[in-house]
Amino acid sequence: MRRNTVRSDAGIERKIISVSVKRQLTIPQEYFDALGFDNEAECILQDGGLLIRPVRSDAGGEFTEQILADLISQGYEGQEFLVKFKEYSQAIRPAVEKLLEETAEFARSGKGHIPLDELFGTEV
Repeated sequence: MRRNTVRSDAGIERKIISVSVKRQLTIPQEYFDALGFDNEAECILQDGGLLIRPVRSDAGGEFTEQILADLISQGYEGQEFLVKFKEYSQAIRPAVEKLLEETAEFARSGKGHIPLDELFGTEV
């Protein structure tokens, strides 16, 4: 009989899970809770394996300072400031995904060199 959960001396825990006919996986509850999953997971194909991890709601946190400075310069305050901050923060991930998609398409097209200001815009 095969054991479902195996722990190594290195602190790695391995669990065998099923894959449905629709290619769906169920994350074991203790892993789901321990890692703080919500309603999205990020899948990364890496080194012949699949890494599945929770999508962090603070994705784009590295842009927080720029967002805050921009909102302050626009004169937002109070509740309106908070609403705008959330809007801007939530727009980062789709914008980065679009940039990555466009970059991949450009690379596939073989068009050659693109100036950095065209790729990143003139606001740097």
